[in-house]
Amino acid sequence: MELLSPAGTYEKLVTAFDYGADAVYMGLKNFSMRANAGNFSDRQWEGLSALKRREGKPDRRLYCAVNVLFHEDDIVHLKEQLPLIAQWPFDAFIVTDMGAATVLKEAFPDKELHLSTQASCINATAAKVYHDLGFSRIVLGRETPLDDIRRIKDAIPELELEAFVHGAMCMAYSGRCLLSSHLTGRSGNQGDCAHTCRWNYRLMGSERLDKLLDESILGSESLALEEAERPGTYYPISEQDGFTTILSSKDLCMIDHLAELRDAGVDSLKIEGRMKSLYYVAIVTRAYRKALDALEGLPGSDQWKEFRDELFNISHREYSTGFFFGHGPVDPEMDDADAATPCSGITAAAGASPTASANEAVQSTDIPSAPGASAPTSAMSAKSASDIAPEARIGGEIDFAATPGYIRDYLFLGIVGEEARPGTFALDIRNQIRTGQRLEYIGPDVSCVADETYIPLNEYLEPVGQIDHGKTCYLSTDKPVKKGYLIRRVNEQINN
Repeated sequence: MELLSPAGTYEKLVTAFDYGADAVYMGLKNFSMRANAGNFSDRQWEGLSALKRREGKPDRRLYCAVNVLFHEDDIVHLKEQLPLIAQWPFDAFIVTDMGAATVLKEAFPDKELHLSTQASCINATAAKVYHDLGFSRIVLGRETPLDDIRRIKDAIPELELEAFVHGAMCMAYSGRCLLSSHLTGRSGNQGDCAHTCRWNYRLMGSERLDKLLDESILGSESLALEEAERPGTYYPISEQDGFTTILSSKDLCMIDHLAELRDAGVDSLKIEGRMKSLYYVAIVTRAYRKALDALEGLPGSDQWKEFRDELFNISHREYSTGFFFGHGPVDPEMDDADAATPCSGITAAAGASPTASANEAVQSTDIPSAPGASAPTSAMSAKSASDIAPEARIGGEIDFAATPGYIRDYLFLGIVGEEARPGTFALDIRNQIRTGQRLEYIGPDVSCVADETYIPLNEYLEPVGQIDHGKTCYLSTDKPVKKGYLIRRVNEQINN
């Protein structure tokens, strides 16, 4: 099976390949369903062409998302951009609009057409129609259960099937949402979703609503949602009281079910997240790469669960298996309590926050961007020393490993660059590093390497107490570090 990773920027694209992706999907400005992902423009096609040839890996594949819904002027603009698009080394276009598909197929007959998940193709009859129209792959709607995937593959074995296996799930049918456009004027179908399903809402009971609205509108037993920044606008719903992210779904995670996906006929495993951080892209891509290698019985893949457990060290909502195992509510399958911390062997306690790394330096931008809309935040907070049980203290310090409710939080600090001299590396730093902090290095084949004896260096390779974002700096270490490794800082806290 192909491992397909997101690339919101050129840097994330390189990271995705370095950490194990077989293919990446990216967007061109103005034509992508993630208009704010950074996307690609100008002459970056030259770098991509070189990347495909790098290290003798001609099988690396690039897919271009051209999956907005096109108005008349958009089609005209697409035709005008064809000479520029021709310069990019794409292997396929991911398309929703049939008019855009026709334009691209006529201009690039040697490129594949992949049907976007926004087309909501979830049955064999529809899949055959698209295949007859020239599509070589269907990106299945997230609502498609494994049983239906198997039936589609059996009916059209030559048709490739791609399925999302990790990341955020939209509350709308296959991502076709009007809520963002209604509340903010930003259309999700034009690539500018404000992620309104992840905002804070308050549930108002019928007793209060009776004073505001005609009962005939909602019914005597109804509740309604009121968005935090839009008082006075109500949306009927049934739930419990209080502010809540009720419209926000659980996150998808199928890493424990790759064999079932393979057996159902899935050809490509797709990771969601073109607007997520570089840290997210690296951790998730690496975890699925190791899991796939283990599934295929490749040498050295027996430790894949160490990398799988790192999925709990990135910002996420509660994991689930989505609709793969049925049409009912999303099925929770993974628990943070099952996740070991590879660098220390510590197991996260039950009840640990599922969003424990919302403090990544390069934040995921799949969060509300309208005024007052809140981002997914960690539910953890460190208790005071007086609240810590005596048995959890050693020499006046907290023994986090022995403390109920122990959790870890990670801050992405930067990327290891070229080696300036033995054991000294240039840094692409994204935050601040100070002496005495505990750092961890992670690489494509290294779950993590802890380091507390490093030495920060300034641009003159002189030792300093701290190094900061935006400055030329280096790091001296005796650890087995390589160019391209990511650096993070460990925060250890107690969960309330």
